[in-house]
Amino acid sequence: MNQSLKIDPYGFREYDARWLYEKDINANGITELGKGLGTQIILHTKKKNPRVIVGHDYRSYSEDIKSALKKGLISTGCFVEDIGLSLSPMVYFAQFELNGDAVAMVTASHNENGWTGVKMGIKKGLTHAPEEMQELKEITLNKKFIKGEGNEKEIKGFKEVYIKDLIDKNKIKKKIKAVVACGNGTAGIFAPIILRSIGCEVIELDCKLDWTFPKYNPNPEDLKMLHAISSAVKENNADIGFGFDGDGDRVGVIDDKGNEIFSDKIGLLIARNLSDTHKNSKFIVDVKSTGLFTNDKILKKNQCKTIYWKTGHSHIKRKVYVEKALAGFEKSGHFFFNEPLGYGYDDGINSAIQICHLLNNQNKKMNKIIGDLPVTFQSPTMAPFCKDEEKYKLVEDIVKKIEKIKKNKIKIDGQEIEEVLTVNGVRFSFNDGSWGLIRASSNKPSLVVVTESPQSDNRKKKIFDFIDNLLQETGKIGEYDQKI
Repeated sequence: MNQSLKIDPYGFREYDARWLYEKDINANGITELGKGLGTQIILHTKKKNPRVIVGHDYRSYSEDIKSALKKGLISTGCFVEDIGLSLSPMVYFAQFELNGDAVAMVTASHNENGWTGVKMGIKKGLTHAPEEMQELKEITLNKKFIKGEGNEKEIKGFKEVYIKDLIDKNKIKKKIKAVVACGNGTAGIFAPIILRSIGCEVIELDCKLDWTFPKYNPNPEDLKMLHAISSAVKENNADIGFGFDGDGDRVGVIDDKGNEIFSDKIGLLIARNLSDTHKNSKFIVDVKSTGLFTNDKILKKNQCKTIYWKTGHSHIKRKVYVEKALAGFEKSGHFFFNEPLGYGYDDGINSAIQICHLLNNQNKKMNKIIGDLPVTFQSPTMAPFCKDEEKYKLVEDIVKKIEKIKKNKIKIDGQEIEEVLTVNGVRFSFNDGSWGLIRASSNKPSLVVVTESPQSDNRKKKIFDFIDNLLQETGKIGEYDQKI
């Protein structure tokens, strides 16, 4: 071995793996990860030579990392099929199209340069859940590798197959003028051509690939990116603005007046639009999402049901699959469309296409469509510091306190808690549709706090004050990243 082995155990996250390259993992460490993943795929598929679809994003070092990963996969007996420069959804799509046994996408998504990582999955359309990540970590760190003889082949021209699939199913009649922002990330060679080909007039913003990300990270939750899209929408008098993240599985949306629209509200609009033609459908949303889904009159009229579930793209994707839901929406901008609209995985471009269909079907501008939703006062996602080793226990204690408050009918801003949902931390709601959420962050030493009220900004704040008091009493939380 010409270099030592470096692989920080903390890089194995809840549903993918991420490290600072060279600092926390080196090429040998990536090869070990490949051996671990290859072993895991062989154990799960019970095949000696499973076919693994591999792709990489547009960072200066991603191709080197992919080479190191492939080396590990091949050493276990995997047959690697490399589709080249990709978006994460293109790799997921390839597993269906090429009927592969597993996928591995080299990407750090929207993380800053220096980060690398792998998104992986075995069952079609799903990515690793926490149990599979734990299993992968144990195989890799304990070197419980299977030895075999694999090989690799390059799949040429797959980008065009993915692009054609999205275009052919989604032609629109209305000429929608769309700002398409890619933050110089990989989506730049996909999103403009696809949206133009379905019938949009496209204004490109930072769509040229540049791995130095000269302006900002391609992240639709980043305010710099959102402000740039907003300005471009107003300057060009566009109908809509789309911002894609680094590996193309998320989208952020700006309306025709330049306002950012929270992804959960977009999800509700898309669900309403789909419910007319797909009655009796189920939709999955994460616990950070607006409470408007619960009593939405259009969803009710079309006999559609909404299930609130754990935050995290892997959790929502799996729940969409298990419940055979039509779609799933996550507040961070991951949207999941199941058959017949997609294969259940998150694809930012397909999400943008569904929004184009929404505009195509309505004789209104986006700002007006959003205006038709009931007004709610929504907090941003707030993250008070809490140590990794303390956060889960703290949330368990808070759950007990809130259940006791409900039982004893103690009022918060004059309201009794009506329902307590504990699928992911605790989400407690009131009769008037107001609610609060406390959960542990899955990837940072912090908690996550969100509140919303359809009644008033003041009630939203009162619910936050109640949560903050509960948290401060524990003596175990630090500064918030932002506060209302």
